[in-house]
Amino acid sequence: MYATHLLRRSYREGEKVKNETVGNLSHLPEPLIEVIRRALRGETFVPVGERLQVVRSLPHGHVQAVRMAMQRLGFESLIASRESPERERVCAMVAARVLSPHTKLATTRWWGTTTLAEEYAVAEADENDLYAAMDWLLERQGAIEKKLAARHLKEGSLALYDLSSSYFEGTHCPLAKIGHNRDEKKNKLQVNYGLLTSREGCPVAVSVYEGNTADAKTLMPEVKKLREEFGLEQVVLVGDRGMISHKAIQELKELEGFGWITALKSGQIRSLLEGETLQLGLFDERNLLELTHHPDYPGERLVACRNPQLAKLRAHKRQALLAATQKELEKVRERVQRGRLKGQAAIGLRVGRVLNKYKVGKHFALDITEKSFRFHLLDEQIAAEAALDGIYVIRTSIPKKQMSAADAVRNYKALANVERAFRALKTVDLKVRPIHHRLETRVRAHIFLCMLAYYVEWHMREALRPVLFCDEAQELKKTRDPVAPAKRSKAALEKASSKVLADGGEVHSFQTLLKMLSTIVRNRCRVPASGPNAPTFDVVTTPTAEQQRAYKLLEAIVL
Repeated sequence: MYATHLLRRSYREGEKVKNETVGNLSHLPEPLIEVIRRALRGETFVPVGERLQVVRSLPHGHVQAVRMAMQRLGFESLIASRESPERERVCAMVAARVLSPHTKLATTRWWGTTTLAEEYAVAEADENDLYAAMDWLLERQGAIEKKLAARHLKEGSLALYDLSSSYFEGTHCPLAKIGHNRDEKKNKLQVNYGLLTSREGCPVAVSVYEGNTADAKTLMPEVKKLREEFGLEQVVLVGDRGMISHKAIQELKELEGFGWITALKSGQIRSLLEGETLQLGLFDERNLLELTHHPDYPGERLVACRNPQLAKLRAHKRQALLAATQKELEKVRERVQRGRLKGQAAIGLRVGRVLNKYKVGKHFALDITEKSFRFHLLDEQIAAEAALDGIYVIRTSIPKKQMSAADAVRNYKALANVERAFRALKTVDLKVRPIHHRLETRVRAHIFLCMLAYYVEWHMREALRPVLFCDEAQELKKTRDPVAPAKRSKAALEKASSKVLADGGEVHSFQTLLKMLSTIVRNRCRVPASGPNAPTFDVVTTPTAEQQRAYKLLEAIVL
């Protein structure tokens, strides 16, 4: 519909009242037309700067969101029951780590560009104050983890545990060692840390180890922590096949009330197949079956699973890697035949590079001499490995009356929640790496601080699921086929496809939601007419409907 705005005047000629159009205002924007209308009514207008002056503006909405979540979690009392400058600085560092992870020095520069420094009264804190607060925090780690365990781990509950690593920038920390690098940083010093979480992936405790510590060696200290420090008599501990070793299982069996769930390694599965305890024909009509093998696994349950989609994926990947390796090895052989590559050592070095690149060298037989190089595929070995494609076996001590075979598989797969936590800690969210601290205590405090930040973020993500690219149908995970590939709910797929919520609002990632909230600004204002010493007052941007919804979701956080 088109609207016309005319400026008209009325005048009298004798006894007649006449109207005259002075101008057509239709081309002017609606706000300006409204100003003209009000001026004609007699209102007086002055320049904005004469009435109100904004002396400072700071992003506030994202800070308010994190602070709201921390208040709902009782985070301050979790850190310490008494108020202190150290507690405020720790809370500020945790909030800063969620919002914009930096080094400690950079953090003291950054938080002055938001309202965070004011909210936590840390505007005067420098990096040395933060280091002192980290030392104070490390002394309280045990007490804080006990509180977290009391909140999220109950008698008989499931506890997930896994180990990861992060690399160092520097060489002086005694924890820094060369080990199995999960960050694909070859010959880089690193530190290992084990994360203990609830069944849902909520972090409870973190332990730091030297960078060359094997996974299995870190398990029993966590068991001791669960039993002695957290006071739990009955726990089901879930760890991957490299974590819960045969030796650890023997020790766990001696602890009454401690159950465990893990998985068999490929060699152990092959032994079951060769001994015909596990027969592939049993998977013709089902994808999950339960069996026992008393000679090797007395008193234990084995749950064998076969995922056809996973089998196809692994077969395709193996074939691609074998083909790529053959192609590169053929190039090496041609160079040797032409005399361009000579000497057993030089040939072996070049072949080693190829095998290390594609990681399928075990499937090749090699014959290297001073002047020749030959290779061929080990077809029988490849076929034996292919027979295991898509097959995995869950191993557990939990009796059937306490946990069904399907639930045992689901609970083992819950380790994906710990992997999700590691991704959040390492990458775009919290950036635990690279580690710049030199002192062992500071490294431990830094990693614990990052875990606490993930604790806050985890609860925020759970509360904000309705507006994030997250699947809200979490209850379906408890009943869906445990072997079949995970599928997102229909509502989640629609949300991901349309990028729009049912009410027309935008769907966000966690990071873009925080950026959207940061457009809420706290303005410090004053009235210039009152003089240079005029008092100031704060005016906060009115939240949009989308922002109000996010705050409402965060207000619903409960422990």
